Amino acid sequence: MLPTQPRYAYHPITERPKFQWPEGKRLAIYVALGIEEYVFGEGLTEDLFPGASKPDYANTSWRDYGNRVGAFRLIDRFHREGLPVSILLNTEVYDHAPQLMDYARERGCEIIAHGLTNSDTLAGRPADDEAGYLKAVADRIAEREGTPPAGWSSPWLAHTDNTADLLKEAGYRYVLDLGMDDQPVWLDTRSGKLLCIPYALELNDSSTIIGRQASATDFAQMVIDQFDEMLEASADQALVMPLVVHSFISGQPFRLRALRRALAHIARHRDDIWFTTPGQIADFIHAKPELAV
Repeated sequence: MLPTQPRYAYHPITERPKFQWPEGKRLAIYVALGIEEYVFGEGLTEDLFPGASKPDYANTSWRDYGNRVGAFRLIDRFHREGLPVSILLNTEVYDHAPQLMDYARERGCEIIAHGLTNSDTLAGRPADDEAGYLKAVADRIAEREGTPPAGWSSPWLAHTDNTADLLKEAGYRYVLDLGMDDQPVWLDTRSGKLLCIPYALELNDSSTIIGRQASATDFAQMVIDQFDEMLEASADQALVMPLVVHSFISGQPFRLRALRRALAHIARHRDDIWFTTPGQIADFIHAKPELAV
């Protein structure tokens, strides 16, 4: 056979335990909001238009809009629709946009570890350095929020051969980043199982709007179509629908207006779905581990 990844086995969706989410719901939906900080002039960046001259104030200001304006509006609009928001947090935001984190905390947002900055990557890190990095992120969140983060999502979705092992050993209860399934999946690590919550690699404004140059209307229609199809599929089994947006992308007013149309469509079906967070999904599966493959 061909070499393959070592973390999870093949289990077709047709051969799964039958279960329901809380209150008999079949479709769980969570929204992850990327709130990020970048090192000016160094490291990896997400650029609206690559190749700008240096120093690059234009792309910097585009990203900065997210933490000055866009994130506040996204959190508020999701809050109005009764959708909880989970934040993929670069911990440098605590220093650079403290009022934003106060705003998120007051509205009960789950905080998911997302590195120190988004100019970082785990790629190529020696194991001891990576372990120290994962701990530093968890320690900073624990310091500011009172409890360590349950979940991890890597900057740039980057992993090393050691990442899953080190996350488990650092006390993380789940990881996002992967999109192999519509249900939670147990990953094998050297210290036991680590839960993987489905992550939106495509229903993601970064990969879709910036990466593939889709319009705001296209993205909103993707959200609606994904929801309608998954709601129908969930009649037979419990599923998870993730949606990933970023403060400086979907926080732009014209994109936010289109996204709100999709949110309104979803909200009309609130009696049929579980608006939740990755942490709540993880709690549910950890209490009944046999439900995940």
